[in-house]
Amino acid sequence: MPSFLKRHKLLSCFLLSVLILVLLLASWVGYRSIGPYRSYRADLMKPAPGQSTRAGTLEVGAAKRDITPLMDKYDSWVDADNNARFEPKKGDTYTDKNGNGTFDFVWIAGFNNNRPAKGVHDPLWARAVAFRNNGVTVVMVSLDSIGIFHEKFIDVRKMIDPSLGIDHVMFSSLHDHEAPDTMLIWSYSPLRPRFDYKYLELVQKACKEAVEEAVRNLQPTDMILAQVTAGPDGYLDDSRQPIVYDNVIRCARFVKKGTDDTIATVVEWGNHPETLGGANSLLTSDFSGYWRDAVENGVPDPHGVKGLGGMCIYFQGCVGGLMTQLHTTVPHRNGVDKFKEASFEKAQALGENLAILTVNALRGEKSWRPADTQVAVAAKTIFVPMSGLFQYGILLGLVHPGWYWGKGKTELDAIRIGDLEILTIPGELYPEIADGGIESPEGADYPSAPIEVPPLRSQMQGKLNMIVGLANDELGYIIPRSQWDKKTPYAYGKTKSPQYGEQNSPGPDVAPAIHHEALALLKQFHAAQAGTKPSP
Repeated sequence: MPSFLKRHKLLSCFLLSVLILVLLLASWVGYRSIGPYRSYRADLMKPAPGQSTRAGTLEVGAAKRDITPLMDKYDSWVDADNNARFEPKKGDTYTDKNGNGTFDFVWIAGFNNNRPAKGVHDPLWARAVAFRNNGVTVVMVSLDSIGIFHEKFIDVRKMIDPSLGIDHVMFSSLHDHEAPDTMLIWSYSPLRPRFDYKYLELVQKACKEAVEEAVRNLQPTDMILAQVTAGPDGYLDDSRQPIVYDNVIRCARFVKKGTDDTIATVVEWGNHPETLGGANSLLTSDFSGYWRDAVENGVPDPHGVKGLGGMCIYFQGCVGGLMTQLHTTVPHRNGVDKFKEASFEKAQALGENLAILTVNALRGEKSWRPADTQVAVAAKTIFVPMSGLFQYGILLGLVHPGWYWGKGKTELDAIRIGDLEILTIPGELYPEIADGGIESPEGADYPSAPIEVPPLRSQMQGKLNMIVGLANDELGYIIPRSQWDKKTPYAYGKTKSPQYGEQNSPGPDVAPAIHHEALALLKQFHAAQAGTKPSP
């Protein structure tokens, strides 16, 4: 055979192989980008506009499930240089308990990847509170978790017993930086992930069980509302300009009808549970656990309070920005001791100080009992534009799977229980979007007047308005567009690098989209309750 025919045949085979590989790769990317629950849409408004409802007695139920990993099922390890990271090349060793020849660890989320847990300091929980009145049943779940993507919560909704008559379930993560990785980000190495899918299934099962038990525990209830400012001094810092906090504790206590016996206490406040820092190797709910325990059981002298009993459920507020206690000096209630460095003593002091404020506010003269305790709920699937690495991760089905032509599918909810109104946000909202204070600093990438106005909380109609973050999803930081800053010159006088935040955000267009959709949902929600149609 002439040589040119051989070369032609080889070239044809090579091109055919390349074409097949391209088609296989395209098919794989296409399959991965479809994502689960492609046709799933939340589009709920109950009571519906014009629907006549009869106000009855508010019923509330609560339940919880332990979501702490069973450490006996995982390998243990020895940290040779005590840097909280598993590095065999530096002398770290592990005990292969199941004899499978590989290390099976609980990977702690937050801060750095490759941070295996050595044990458990205190349990992690899924806590649920259910509300029913005037023909509407809604459940809210709070998780001691770093965050969970939207499709995993849809899984849980589909698992729940339909005979319970639940109209909607809202899930929220506390963004606990000392809990297992549930987002496939912190599990050993980005190139060699060792994600624990079985743990995520454990969390989902616990959510299902807590939701169902909370509904089965429903009983007639009286409602008490209050709010109180916590800090910033001694409680939290805003580590990014502009300095704006979500530092008001908004509290709701639900007691058995005609008694002072607590069923549940719901609190909302914005601060990262990361008091232990990135060198900690013990699983813990951080200050959140101390706060809840102290609300339930009380705080001893000096300057303590008697507990309220029942179950305390903490929902995360607006933590973007970044709301943290890492650099805060937290005082002990004894007026003598102070804690600045990462420690469990600091976490306990912060949690107990929050509990004292919470209990005193709910027992104080400014607390009130709403006469109207009707329940309403709205849920809406929305699509928000993604950019950067987040966009490629979605396209490849690695994180937040489901590609919608450059957008990600997520959800907003609005819930009303009498004087209490709740708006949910699917990520870490910057407080200035919730309460005002957006700036357009010189040097930012998109100079303009603030886009995300008016502030969301100002458009809510409850006498007490909670904005719950990381709800039904975790999109990362939701940054005002006029404050977005990745390119030189940097804003706020930064010269070597910009402020922290953008690397953990899905893009500059997410905040305007979420703000716009949230305003639209609130308008529809309020119009439905008023029995009118919203204006365009």
